[in-house]
Amino acid sequence: MILLGTYCFSTVPSTASSYPSLPLGPYFKLHKPLLYSKPSKFTCLVINGHRRTCDLFDLHQEQVPYEVAWSWQKEIVWDKKAQIEKEGDCTDTLIILQHPSVYTLGTASTEENLKFDMKNAPFNIYRTERGGEVTYHGPGQLVMYPIINLQRHKMDLHWYLRTLEEVVIRVLSSTFSIHASRLEGLTGVWVGNEKLAAVGIRVSHWITYHGLALNVTTDLSPFKWIIPCGIRDRQVGSIKGLVREGKLCVGHGTTDLHHLDDASLIHITHKSLVEEFSQAFQLEYCYRNISVPVLYERNQSSLTK
Repeated sequence: MILLGTYCFSTVPSTASSYPSLPLGPYFKLHKPLLYSKPSKFTCLVINGHRRTCDLFDLHQEQVPYEVAWSWQKEIVWDKKAQIEKEGDCTDTLIILQHPSVYTLGTASTEENLKFDMKNAPFNIYRTERGGEVTYHGPGQLVMYPIINLQRHKMDLHWYLRTLEEVVIRVLSSTFSIHASRLEGLTGVWVGNEKLAAVGIRVSHWITYHGLALNVTTDLSPFKWIIPCGIRDRQVGSIKGLVREGKLCVGHGTTDLHHLDDASLIHITHKSLVEEFSQAFQLEYCYRNISVPVLYERNQSSLTK
């Protein structure tokens, strides 16, 4: 893998990537960094007082084409299997990014949940090996792809799914004073009747890939061309929509959120997601940089093999 830099931290630093800082709203002049650690039933054990190492590829300001990120994930999974076979374990990996507009289908997907002809889709569409139904990815949506070895966390897919949901629930509560929850029998994170985060995973030899997508400033109109996750009687929402509509619980600093621009909303949501994920899974990050052109090149190379 071609890496442009590596640096390790046990907590989230004030600048989590090498990219230029985004313009920030007045919120950051009034509040301390969003770092906290509270006990949770979802927190896994810390072995001998040490957290597991997790390589973090922070591309949250980049729009990486879906097929490029998908191929990259599968390559990492293959590498981790080889590492486990050779060494008995592997480091965990977390990728966070955005995608250009795209529809993806899971293993349970049927064309009945598409409101268009697949031969004339409004955006590219991919049938994948993740669980679940059809969904949309696009700009303004933060996507997290954890590629972790559940043999060193907990070999329980129900626990893993619920922990991913817990990460988002904590983010919405601590950062935006939004009360989110789960709905019985459904995956994802909900605020009332609106689904803010979708979860769809694949596990191979207890190594996870695919992951979760959280609507932050997403244009929700492309969801109208599908029945998201195959659920007909509920809606899709975003953090921006809830903030603009004033659907926040009363809490410290929530009035300042209304003045944030899209870039600031993305920035603080990303920061909180990264921190909450490290707390929920008890991970110590090694920040690793890779350029999008390198990913393009690697993807094209794999297609020609």
